Amino acid sequence: MVLGLNVYGQEPAQLAQQQLEAYNNRDIEAFLEPYSDTVKIYSFPDQLQYTGKEKMRLRYGGMFERTPELQCNLLNRMVQGNTVIDQEEVTISSDRDKIYAIAIYKVWDGKIQEVYFISKD
Repeated sequence: MVLGLNVYGQEPAQLAQQQLEAYNNRDIEAFLEPYSDTVKIYSFPDQLQYTGKEKMRLRYGGMFERTPELQCNLLNRMVQGNTVIDQEEVTISSDRDKIYAIAIYKVWDGKIQEVYFISKD
């Protein structure tokens, strides 16, 4: 670790921030850029939802097109080594309740390799 950067280049927090900003801009290409091609998405603690950037493209690309009011506000961020934990407040539209979630990003080789979501029931 040199000057807060991981040995693979970008700092994990930078990757998490990059995808968050692209999410809020509903820019699917910029959103997918920080993720590995084989990213794994889980419901916490270990329920695999899907694998691969192309499945993310299908899921998020459609959502970005259908939800012009989509906005994710970062409430808190913690970083420990290659792990970033974000506490988020997501607005889908003004006529729906906000969604509160925690996203855990695991970074290796300069890309987000795994994401674990915890949603408020």
